[in-house]
This record gives sequence, C-alpha cells and structure tokens, in this order.
Amino acid sequence: MANSRAKAIDDAEGLVKILAEKETDKILGVHIMAPNAGELIHEAVLALHYGASSEDIARTCHAHPTMSEALKEAAMATYDKPIHI
Repeated sequence: MANSRAKAIDDAEGLVKILAEKETDKILGVHIMAPNAGELIHEAVLALHYGASSEDIARTCHAHPTMSEALKEAAMATYDKPIHI
C-alpha cells in the first residue's frame, strides 16, 4: 500500500525495504526502488553512516504527507508495526 503523498500525486509504484540485524536492530542495508528514490536515499545514508537502528528511523518525526514517510513505514515494518502496510 502506498503512502499518502504517493497516492496524492498518483505515483504509487515503488518499494522501500530496510534490512536490520535481528539482535541489535542495526540497519544493514536499505533498498529504495521508486521514481523518487533520489529524494529518499539521504536519510538511509545517514542512518547507515551513524549506525542507526530501524527503531531510530521509526521514532524520527516525518512530515505528512511526504514520500519520506515510506522510509518510516519500512523501519516500522522491520519489527512488525507498520501503520499502512
């Protein structure tokens, strides 16, 4: 299911997936396949660089409606708590 911004601009194709270590929740990798991937990757790069966990991204405030909410949803999905999926 797409996020609100993607639906609003009729561009709901894409995928954001976060891979995290099971024991520590540290982010190991992020897959972003979408027309707007270039606008989303910066947050993932920062998370990887600073050793963030998926919970760190999930607890970060993301403006609504924005495409960046897809990263928050993916982070929440790593521990089975997505809002819209």
